[in-house]
Amino acid sequence: MSDSPPHDLPVVHYEVAAGVATVTMDSPHNRNALSLALMGGMLDSLREALADDTVRVVVLTHTGKVFCSGADLKETQSGTGPGDIPVASLPAILRTIWESPKPVVARIAGPARAGGLGLIGACDLAVTVHDATFAFTEVRLGVIPAVISATVLPRLAPRAAAELFLTGAVFDGRRAEQIGLVTRAVEALTLDDEVERYVDLLARGGPHALAGTKQLLRRTPTAEIGAELEQLSGTSVRYFTSEEGREGVASFREKRDAAWVPVRSQA
Repeated sequence: MSDSPPHDLPVVHYEVAAGVATVTMDSPHNRNALSLALMGGMLDSLREALADDTVRVVVLTHTGKVFCSGADLKETQSGTGPGDIPVASLPAILRTIWESPKPVVARIAGPARAGGLGLIGACDLAVTVHDATFAFTEVRLGVIPAVISATVLPRLAPRAAAELFLTGAVFDGRRAEQIGLVTRAVEALTLDDEVERYVDLLARGGPHALAGTKQLLRRTPTAEIGAELEQLSGTSVRYFTSEEGREGVASFREKRDAAWVPVRSQA
C-alpha cells in the first residue's frame, strides 16, 4: 500500500449533528500516523468544536483498521529542523483535548501505538474493542514517551506504567481497561452503541457544570483540608445559584429534561 495519501484529499473530517462534533482521522494509507497534516487538521477541527456553542460533546474516531500508529516516522526521518518533526506539534493537540471544557470521547476500533496512546490518554472517556492492541513502542526506537507521558501517566496504574513504558510490550483492550488507559473495552459489534451511550449521558450534563467538573477532577488537593473545604463550598454555592444550576434543579423537580439537553438525548 502506498505511504502517500491521494492528492488534495483531507486526512481529517469534521461534522456536527445533534450537539455532537465528530473528528475523524482519515489517513488509512499510513495507519493514521500523526503527520503534520493530520495533526493540523485535528487541531483545526477541535478548535472549531470548542468555538461552536451548539457542540456539547466531541468524539474522536478513525477510518481504517488502525486508530493511530503514532508519529509519522517518514516525516520524522526526513525532517530538517524541530518544526518539521511531528512530535513537536503533538503537545498542542494533547493540550487542546485535555483542557477542552467539553467532554471528548475516543472511539477506538483498532490498534494504537505510541503517540496514539497519548491521544487516548488526553480524552475524558475512551471506548475500545477487546481485540485492539496497544504498545508504548518508543524505547524500541531508541526514544522515550516523553510528551505522551503528560496525558497517559495520570491514567495508568504505576506498576503497569513502568512495565509497559520500559518493555514496549503489546497488550489488548481488556488489559487497557484494567490499567486505566481506556474507560471500557467491548465487543466490536457493540462499540458504537457504547460510544453512543456515553455521548447521551454526557449531553445530559450542564455545559458549565461539565467544564467545572473537568477542572475539579484535575485539581491538586491542598494539605489544609479546612481551607480546601471552604473553597470548594464556595464553588458549590456558585454553581447552585447560577442560571444553569437553577434550571437543573427545576428540571429535576418538574421531571423534565433540562433546557440544555440536545434532542438526541431526550427520552
